[in-house]
Amino acid sequence: MRAILDNIRLALGTFLGNPLRSLLTLLGIVIGVTTVITMMALIEGLRTKVNKDLSQLGANTFQATKWPSGFGRFNWQKYAKRPNLTLEDAHAIEESCPSVSAVAAADDEGGQKIATASEETRPTVRVYGATPEYVDTSGISVASGRFFGTTETVDGRPVAVVGVDVAESLFPGANPINHEIRIKGRPFTIIGVLQRRGSFLGMMSMDNLVIMPLKSFQQLYGKARSLDINIQATEATQVQKAQDEVTNLLRRRRDVGPLDESNFEIHTNESMTQTFNQLSVVISIAGFGVCLLSLVVGGIGILNIMLVSVTERTREIGIRKALGARKWRILGQFAIEAVILSLVGGVIGVALGFGLAFLGRWMLGFPTVVPLWAVALALGMSSLVGLVFGIYPAARAARLDPVEAMRSE
Repeated sequence: MRAILDNIRLALGTFLGNPLRSLLTLLGIVIGVTTVITMMALIEGLRTKVNKDLSQLGANTFQATKWPSGFGRFNWQKYAKRPNLTLEDAHAIEESCPSVSAVAAADDEGGQKIATASEETRPTVRVYGATPEYVDTSGISVASGRFFGTTETVDGRPVAVVGVDVAESLFPGANPINHEIRIKGRPFTIIGVLQRRGSFLGMMSMDNLVIMPLKSFQQLYGKARSLDINIQATEATQVQKAQDEVTNLLRRRRDVGPLDESNFEIHTNESMTQTFNQLSVVISIAGFGVCLLSLVVGGIGILNIMLVSVTERTREIGIRKALGARKWRILGQFAIEAVILSLVGGVIGVALGFGLAFLGRWMLGFPTVVPLWAVALALGMSSLVGLVFGIYPAARAARLDPVEAMRSE
């Protein structure tokens, strides 16, 4: 133990004796560790945000859609040939599935511009058309005013419920209830303002929207569109049973054979989480690729500086061996020195990673959480690199002949 402590003291003395050279040598390791910490902080922060945002949809809700979700290559021509989900499908689910308590049909169109007589939003608003049950199956709630009812939906009345972003943009400092807005030139009366929900994943605002009766939406954007059907199970424990009932019903209604693939998709909170996990795996692999490349560069730098150190300290090594130092003591001295050197780079990288994570959260409002396992992994990888690339210089030092070493100048 005393020998190890002596070697650590000698390693720190070498580092402090040539701080600039050592820091430049460690640049690759610092970059690699900083990359790992920053990427893991972003991924873990996003994972927490995803779980929080999805929890707003409710533990007992799921969705039936025509289109798949996720990342990767999809045969969109294949999915486009699927029959549309219709309002009749939603009514059939509500009437025939005993484990379902509420069903809402909805459609949406993004990139819309909302205007008043004097104000206008940017063309980034998402307009939804929905049935009255949408307020119970989509995780939204009305902060002021009210949501539209069945009569307004059946008649296709020109009423709308708006998100906070739209209300503040068009009616700054005023109550927007009973005021008129125009969508594609058609007037709508605001009857409610939604509760603020913030952003999804820290990027996309969930308050930049307008919701109108489905029939009114179809008059603006057309009826030949597939609907999304939001479904709420009677209880959280009945979600799987409700999914099975909905799947069987839709397969019968859409003439899907017993061995054929379903021509619709069922999306749940779990499936959305799996989709995000697929993305996080890709990001993690890319981050570790950059990290490994930087660590290899840093390891080569450590190999170089340790070879220089052995050359510069040849006479010291000869004196130590002449005084009785064994090969393993010399080997341990330089191996520990390489590990300490790389570990210092790892600590610096961890500190920079924490700093970047905090900066992202403070300046950009981006959710970041640095997991402890990422810190341990980064420090472990940097130490391993130092050990691997420090073995050869250490072994070279241990093999020096003491007489020849003491003759060197």
